[in-house]
Amino acid sequence: MDYLSIVLCLLLAWITIHLLLTKEKNTRRLPPGPPTIPIFGNLFILGCNPHISLTELAKKYGPLMTLQLGRLRTVVISSAAMAKEALQKNDLSFSNRMIIDATQAMSYNEHSVVWLPVSSKWRNLRKICNSHVFSTIRLEASQRVRMNKVNDLLSYVRKCSEADVAVDIGQAAFTTTLNLLSSTFFSVDLGNPNSEFSRNFKEVIRSIMEGAGETNFADYFPILKRIDPQGIRRRMTNNFQQMIDLFNPLIEKRLQCKRPSDSTEANDVLDVLLGINQEKTEEIEISQILYLLVDLFAAGTDTTSSTLEWAMAELLRNPEKLKKAHQELRETIGHEKSVQESDISHLPYLQAIVKETFRLHPAVPFLVPRRVHSDVELSGFTVPKNAQVLVNVWAIGRDPNIWERPNSFEPERFLGSEIDVKGRNFELIPFGAGRRLCPGSPLAIRMLHLMLGSLIHGFDWKLEGGISPEEMDMEEKFALTLEKAQRLRAIPITVRA
Repeated sequence: MDYLSIVLCLLLAWITIHLLLTKEKNTRRLPPGPPTIPIFGNLFILGCNPHISLTELAKKYGPLMTLQLGRLRTVVISSAAMAKEALQKNDLSFSNRMIIDATQAMSYNEHSVVWLPVSSKWRNLRKICNSHVFSTIRLEASQRVRMNKVNDLLSYVRKCSEADVAVDIGQAAFTTTLNLLSSTFFSVDLGNPNSEFSRNFKEVIRSIMEGAGETNFADYFPILKRIDPQGIRRRMTNNFQQMIDLFNPLIEKRLQCKRPSDSTEANDVLDVLLGINQEKTEEIEISQILYLLVDLFAAGTDTTSSTLEWAMAELLRNPEKLKKAHQELRETIGHEKSVQESDISHLPYLQAIVKETFRLHPAVPFLVPRRVHSDVELSGFTVPKNAQVLVNVWAIGRDPNIWERPNSFEPERFLGSEIDVKGRNFELIPFGAGRRLCPGSPLAIRMLHLMLGSLIHGFDWKLEGGISPEEMDMEEKFALTLEKAQRLRAIPITVRA
């Protein structure tokens, strides 16, 4: 074969390979999305309430949508069917978190059960949570603690009723949840409704949620990570340190007082965790216990109190729904008795109110961002390697293809419905789904029903300042979690027999 023939053969082979690669590349179909602008991509369309702006965009581009946020390719899921395909059929591919810059403060992402990738370390922490913190046996054993904390809440509300002063519903619920967790973990109360500590602790938790949910240019332009241009990582470092400074003395004091392994019966969760550490039955270091406490207190207090505040706000805005709930409680429990956890299964309308609140006001509007480590096929499109994936739970909860009158508060839609919040029904996934389902959801669900039922059963309510239900401000404040922008303040009126 002469030289020219060899060159022609090589050229033909190159053209063939190039065409094959081009064909393969063209079959890699990305989900549709809006046009981008140089450098910034689609960053400016997010706005102050990205859960709303992306819901509107999805109406045009569909339930699987591609955005370019600076240098970060992002895929947004906005329908129950698409969420099911990703989180159930492709659970492993979508199970790892997108490590945002804010969570790298104090190397938090390397120890947190929320942010760790699926690994032996993560599985061990999840096992500890499921077996020793949120197991059915432990939750049943701690019913008395929850009831005591709710009684403290009712006592505080009763004093406000006698003085004819308003209750800050969100703050009161936060303090109750904080004391429930601290009593369960440490056998002490960390706050009371009027304490400066409780308010400051709430501000620290809120600052963490805002830092984790804020549009951070360091996430979208990696070159900026070193300089932390918005100071988010510095603020997060301070917030994490404040929480660790609170928990560390409690652990040290417990270690000095007794050896958990010497006790035949653990008194609280801290005893259990320290016992695991000393007996080496499972792998957990003291440093991991600290970060686990940060996870559980940050997530547990903020989401539960915010959801209860939204539920009360919707009931005060819809007095006929509040009256219906009150009537169910009176008929089922009576006036003299207090609400018990065992009553919840006999209160379908109360359960429906909680579900409807989760639908309209999910505590986390986007499930904690995921990241895929290889191309994943989803409904005929390719979610590309290293893309950030956002599941817009807020959009799913207001999808008119699923829900009639999606923007109306109608608990009745759940009466007789089999839909639950345990990650099986993708129309309603406030706690996520798949292997990343929130481990604390069993406790949160118990507390929400107990607190809300008790507040409805024991009191009538009127808005502070003579505001009518129609005048209520229902604006949202976006962060990693979604809280009510204007605090709900309502005056309790003690119910007489």
